[in-house]
Amino acid sequence: QVQLVESGGGSVQAGGSLKLSCAASGRTSIRYGLGWFRQAPGKEREFVAAITRNDDTYYADSVKARFTISRDSAKNTVYLQMNTLNTEDTAVYYCARRTLLFLSVTDPRSYNSWGQGTQVTVSS
Repeated sequence: QVQLVESGGGSVQAGGSLKLSCAASGRTSIRYGLGWFRQAPGKEREFVAAITRNDDTYYADSVKARFTISRDSAKNTVYLQMNTLNTEDTAVYYCARRTLLFLSVTDPRSYNSWGQGTQVTVSS
């Protein structure tokens, strides 16, 4: 069993930056693919970024060139560096472990072990 804990959320003005962390504990000896999703009030959870077991990265079009996902294996932590934030990035951000590899990396059904989420609020 793997537990994931997100941190690093907060409030920032448009144009600012935040760096989210997703720390894994438990069965961390196995290298996993991890993804970041977000959910704004009244909206469905949406894919943001993912890093595979082989460190391939994927991004939603809306965050490409602004967000960067990375991994520090020694710390069992995956990061999401978010730059040039805008008000549309306001949401609760979740990380999750990818387990169903036959589904698309952008499909939330391919993930389990979701963290509790961290709030990101961007003001204009």
